[in-house]
Amino acid sequence: MTPSRPAYCFAKRTLDLLGALVLLPFLTPILLILWILVRLKMGSPAVFRQERAGLDARPFWIAKFRSMVDANDSEGNPLPDPARITPFGRMLRRTSLDELPQIWNVLKGEMSFVGPRPLFMEYVPHYSPEQRRRLDVKPGITGLAQIAGRNILGWEERLRLDVEYVDRASVALDLSILLRTVKKVLKSEGVPPTGLDPNQKFRGTAPAKPQDDPSPGSPDGP
Repeated sequence: MTPSRPAYCFAKRTLDLLGALVLLPFLTPILLILWILVRLKMGSPAVFRQERAGLDARPFWIAKFRSMVDANDSEGNPLPDPARITPFGRMLRRTSLDELPQIWNVLKGEMSFVGPRPLFMEYVPHYSPEQRRRLDVKPGITGLAQIAGRNILGWEERLRLDVEYVDRASVALDLSILLRTVKKVLKSEGVPPTGLDPNQKFRGTAPAKPQDDPSPGSPDGP
């Protein structure tokens, strides 16, 4: 959070803690059932951790239910994601149930309920100065980009919306995003049928090609 808005930072953290503590008793049985089902259908570990970039690009470990099985080709190399995701895994992603363990990240203060989604550390060097501003706030379980299109958005639009959230962040906006997220999840909007993100890994936004000034005698001139 930006230090120039201490009241909002305090209110946001308070709401995150209260929300997590209120939800935890209701979510615990669901988490336990999902843990058992994932173990039975996809093996161990049921919950895995990945390093992601948090506030100010500080690394932290995000928790998620696994949605893929371990499968290798004849040479021992992991098979592509589409070959490893299971029907149950697709359901977890479509309903966002695979994200539920991140309530632990919220309790620890590494994440918020609302904010830009935490992306891989390897993406950080590829951000433009403007895109890097998405790291000025804590990452979230849901955010402005998620209610606008979730995984069907391209990287440029997704990161633009993340920066827009940083500029517009408020308690009212957070509550609006949470309500709209529930609607998106219930309708399974913005999730490809495969359950996989259709975008390739982020490698930076290609700079716009400079336009040559038309000379007076050229066909493009005045």
